[in-house]
Amino acid sequence: MTAQLLRKVAGIFVVSVLTMSVANSQDRNSVIQAFNEGAKASQTDIPAAIKAFETAINLADQVGETATDLKQKATAALPGLYLKLVSAAITEKKPAPEIMKAAHTAVTVAEKLGSQVQKDNASKTLVKAFNIQAIGYCTKNDCQNALVTFDSLLAVNPGYVNAIYNKALIYIKQNNSDSFEQTIDSYLEKVKVVSDTTKSKQASKLALEYFRGAGSKANQAGKLDDALSLLTKASKYGDDKDTFYYFSDVYNKQKDFDKGLEYSQRGLNLETGTAEAKAKYYFQLGLAQEGKGQTADACGSFKNSAFGPFAEPSKIQLKNLKCQ
Repeated sequence: MTAQLLRKVAGIFVVSVLTMSVANSQDRNSVIQAFNEGAKASQTDIPAAIKAFETAINLADQVGETATDLKQKATAALPGLYLKLVSAAITEKKPAPEIMKAAHTAVTVAEKLGSQVQKDNASKTLVKAFNIQAIGYCTKNDCQNALVTFDSLLAVNPGYVNAIYNKALIYIKQNNSDSFEQTIDSYLEKVKVVSDTTKSKQASKLALEYFRGAGSKANQAGKLDDALSLLTKASKYGDDKDTFYYFSDVYNKQKDFDKGLEYSQRGLNLETGTAEAKAKYYFQLGLAQEGKGQTADACGSFKNSAFGPFAEPSKIQLKNLKCQ
């Protein structure tokens, strides 16, 4: 090969290398431009920032190794920007479906591109979005969709106890005693683990009052076995003087006077109020004692029950027993 030809070939190689270098530089510049647009827009226009960073990532893939650093920076920025979209939707009180869609997208992006911290943050935001949607359903009395949404929330975060408590409230509204019991018991187990005594007392009171009320209604309707079952459930959540009163009333109606005496005495032991407040317990105690043939004791109890709404019934009992 002549010297002249060698110089020509060398010249071609030099020109090619220079051309490739210029092309690579221009391609990286396009990535830089898209990245800078994203960085600038992230302060004022989140959707535009997301679009710009995604463009930067696509361009970086085309350019190759020389744009890897820019791709990494753009990738790191995206999960946080999608979370900002969700936060903005919540702040602006957008419709629940719109918030949910944004939250799901944020979680998907975080799982694909983000760190564990970003995934956790995205999941928290999704839970918040589920909660907003469920409460929206509750406000519209759409209990079934509210329950479904709370279950979706708990699938993401089983430890979100507020959702469990809200489900229990819905079951009360539906008068679904079995589901209420299961749900409130689950709630109590979870708050017990973290020693949250305030929430535990609140939930126990809710459950006790619900089953005590249901037991009282069953008693008034003459469904004595149902009443005992419901009152037994109420007693699972704590000792309560009114629950003991209803127990004594039901047992006395069933002529189980030993139990009637036991529960009226337990209720009386818890009642620290006035003579009128104690009257109902003394009245049931008197009925139980009368049923057991303890006439003298029954006379004493009916004398103590002759107050307020129990005054007239007590006088009748005193007269029937010929109490002195």
